[in-house]
Amino acid sequence: MKTGRLLCLAACGAATAVALPVTHAQNYPNRPIRIIAQFTPGTSTDILARVIGGKLTETWGQQVVVDNRPGAGGVVGTELGAKAAPDGYTLTMAVSSAFGINPTLYAKLPYDAIRDFAPITNIALTPQTLVAYPAYAAKSVKEFVALAKGKPGQVNYASLGSGSTSHLTMEMFRSAAGIRLNHIPYKGSPAAHAELFSGQIPIMFDAIPAVLPHVRSGRLRGLGIGTLKRSPFLPDVPTIAESGYAGFEAVGWIGIAAPARTPAPILDKLNAEIVRIINTAEMRERLATLAFTPVGDTREQFARFIKAEIAKWGKAVKESGAKAE
Repeated sequence: MKTGRLLCLAACGAATAVALPVTHAQNYPNRPIRIIAQFTPGTSTDILARVIGGKLTETWGQQVVVDNRPGAGGVVGTELGAKAAPDGYTLTMAVSSAFGINPTLYAKLPYDAIRDFAPITNIALTPQTLVAYPAYAAKSVKEFVALAKGKPGQVNYASLGSGSTSHLTMEMFRSAAGIRLNHIPYKGSPAAHAELFSGQIPIMFDAIPAVLPHVRSGRLRGLGIGTLKRSPFLPDVPTIAESGYAGFEAVGWIGIAAPARTPAPILDKLNAEIVRIINTAEMRERLATLAFTPVGDTREQFARFIKAEIAKWGKAVKESGAKAE
């Protein structure tokens, strides 16, 4: 009799343990959500966080706040996200620099991109673009390489910060072209672009969404795209591959993740809603206007993608000799 009661209590306890996360997910969200963006306002990461956050606010009636935490190529914000409570109320932008590059670029990180996070979905791709000050002597990739070879180690280039996708993309290109350059890191696109607009820094790689309006307005000159085919957003700008570096490809990505141990029902709810938003005609049109290539995959697909990207960028880090500064 006593044994039967104990078994009954154990069964009831197990059922309650299963029911609690489900109930919690059904009530989620019942207060504001924070999305950590590892780069400054105006960067591709920030733009996409605000676009998705705004739509989640409309859908759920709870405010979604973007918390910009730039620094160290995304390390500062990503560490903060890794240490957040696993309750679905702090999300982190899962960007190629912080999740795909940093694990091999840094000898030691205060977070583990695989162990400390639960991927939700990959939102969009952001091909890297080589842009320059309009009056810069180099008007093409070929001319840039020739100029850099004539002044080894004297040509400065900007990036969104040490360890950022823009930094490593230039390091990959520098290695492929056999040139020496001087890296000047900035905290985000706006600060770096301001230096390019004035001619203080001549050149950099940055994501298409961040540079598109400036290339179209003439404030920046597009020299090359890091995709194997020309981009529909900048069709007149040749690819790096067709400019003499066959196979060169550098495409960033921006997804979203939660801290590890966040209940699966909450992760599933976030994935379902964000993917739904991405696949609406309104959002696809808006993303195209902003020059993002939408994705919207499953949690499992995004987890596998991140692991594959760590391996891919790790090879690039090793071959280029790039190191976090």
